[in-house]
Amino acid sequence: MPDREIPLLRLSGSYADVGAAIGEACRDTIVRECDTGSWAMPLGRSAREQLAIADAYAEVTRPRMPWLFEELEGCAGTAGVDPRALWACCIEEIWYAPRTPGRAGAAIAGRCSDLVATAPATADGHTLTAHNNDMSRRYQRDLVAIERTCGDDPTILTIGNGIWISVGWNDAGLNLTGNELSPNDERVGVPREIQVRAMLRERTLQGMVDVALDPARASSYNNVLVDAGGGVANVEGSATASEITGADADGHLVHTNHYVCASMRGYEGDPEYAEHSAIRYRRAAELLADAPAGTITMDTLHGFLQDHEHAPDALCRHEAEGRTTVTAFWCVADVTAGAIRYGRGNPCDSVAQTFRFADASAARDGAERVAHDEIV
Repeated sequence: MPDREIPLLRLSGSYADVGAAIGEACRDTIVRECDTGSWAMPLGRSAREQLAIADAYAEVTRPRMPWLFEELEGCAGTAGVDPRALWACCIEEIWYAPRTPGRAGAAIAGRCSDLVATAPATADGHTLTAHNNDMSRRYQRDLVAIERTCGDDPTILTIGNGIWISVGWNDAGLNLTGNELSPNDERVGVPREIQVRAMLRERTLQGMVDVALDPARASSYNNVLVDAGGGVANVEGSATASEITGADADGHLVHTNHYVCASMRGYEGDPEYAEHSAIRYRRAAELLADAPAGTITMDTLHGFLQDHEHAPDALCRHEAEGRTTVTAFWCVADVTAGAIRYGRGNPCDSVAQTFRFADASAARDGAERVAHDEIV
């Protein structure tokens, strides 16, 4: 059973200390991804050209987030890789041909589905989130959950592969999930993946929204941001524009991998795939709408994530001809209570793991924490 679970690392210390611990624990993944000889680059670029492009993104990002480079450099040092190569691996925007209006670049690799239920939809008035993360089975094998505390930052829990963060929560009562979009106005700036790490350092929902809308951003995910008090901000963004929505009057929110807001549809860089994404969007909205008011629980949302209607464009995605993405992990959370449930692989066939920030806080009481890489 352990190989079916996602390992949990508990880390604390300086950014450099935590980065070094991640570099040691996730060395195999980091070394493989940073091997420039194996890179598949767009437009016939050389590895040298790719690194030079990544440097331009660093010039924008480093003054804003010097702490991030402390963490990355600590990680690269322990893993024994070039920190420039590790930085390049964090910039999704440079790994496909640029999208422009009327010309779509390569389809994005990651596809995800997000659902939010809050009062009056939920059984106890709490705010709940659910997320299916659709990637490759290799990404599934590399998954790691990391609880980290750096300096005065809130304690953070993330799920990813040691380089990329797919979802995260913190003990200030904030929850970040979301899904990739295909904006056609991408530019050199702060990479969208790096914004995820920065948002999780915030202590308020407004702080997260402000980071998501950094005017120097290179592009944007659709960021689903929720706080323990019931606040919901769905930031549907591109590099130069955005629209923020919340839960509807029924306490429901759904998002998948296409622009939904009318003001943002002109930024759609992959209209062909948007039709497939809309199938999942409509199905998730239907499931929420069919649930009687005041009945939705974490179990309800977990059940929705297991839905196979409209396969291969189902919420729970399995191998299918001509498709390269499957559901690599899932998570549901009671954001109000600080309780998280998650699992490796498809939600219909995986081991459910749990995490509570209250438990994490209790474990820290009375003890000075140092950087380490305990695997739980």
